[in-house]
Amino acid sequence: MDLSIIIVSYNTKKLLEDCLLSIKEKIGKIDYEVIVVDNGSSDGSVELINSLSSQIPLKLIKSGGNIGFGRANNLGMKITKGKYILLLNSDTVIKGPILPEMMDWMDSHPKVGVTSCALRNADGSLQGTGGYFPTLPKIFAWMFFLEDIPFLDRFIKPFHPMHPNSFFYKGTAFFEKEGERNWVTGAFFLMKKEVIAKTGSFDPDYFMYTEEVDLCFRIKKAGWKIWYLPKWNIIHYGGGSSTSEFPILSEYKGIKIFYEKRMPKWQYPVVRTFLKLGALKRIFIFGLLKGKGAAKTYAKAFILA
Repeated sequence: MDLSIIIVSYNTKKLLEDCLLSIKEKIGKIDYEVIVVDNGSSDGSVELINSLSSQIPLKLIKSGGNIGFGRANNLGMKITKGKYILLLNSDTVIKGPILPEMMDWMDSHPKVGVTSCALRNADGSLQGTGGYFPTLPKIFAWMFFLEDIPFLDRFIKPFHPMHPNSFFYKGTAFFEKEGERNWVTGAFFLMKKEVIAKTGSFDPDYFMYTEEVDLCFRIKKAGWKIWYLPKWNIIHYGGGSSTSEFPILSEYKGIKIFYEKRMPKWQYPVVRTFLKLGALKRIFIFGLLKGKGAAKTYAKAFILA
């Protein structure tokens, strides 16, 4: 089989339907399967999957509850048959023949283990997807808004070059250029199956956010390259099953886990200090700009850090 597509779904019925139908329309002649891992949806998503199984080669896995992004994908990866595995968010829409074309590109680049395409909003504007590993200087730059200052990112390569919670306006030039990356987001994560066989799947200690950073860190450590290819793109609606507070707190927690597991031990208390100071600063700045809700979110982040 050429391709196994894994979609984790949690109460995103309408988005999931659009995603599945777009795959069916744009997949071309690829021999493929779609594995939907349902994280305990209560909106009729399971019934939808069953109704589409006569049109699309679908397999349904019921996780039994909301077990998070990484662990749910791990369930799907265990039964994949494809040479390639695509992790795809349920809130995405495929708009062209990008899957066969990107697989052909990866066939011609044997050292590349993972690729991602450009993610676009419904209006066509670019989203940020991936960036550089969160080393201490990059965490410091993120927490103190240094990565938002134009041109400074030439000297301090940012953890996420266009973060949705940036304090200053940030352009999209970084995501208009093809190139090697440290990590890419899990919304569209195309990889060779042999990569997972050698490096392992997602670390189950992450619930959601930062788990792809951890996986990419291990993939690159094993000698594979990760590439971003904006020649191809999909629509990503974003935030289909989470609140605005959830990704912020989850990323703080994820960074802590990453440093606890992957970085030298002496760096863990340092990164926690940076996170706490950054959260404290945001309590006042975002509290003034966005109101009490934002202040409460970062107060929680301060405690979590």
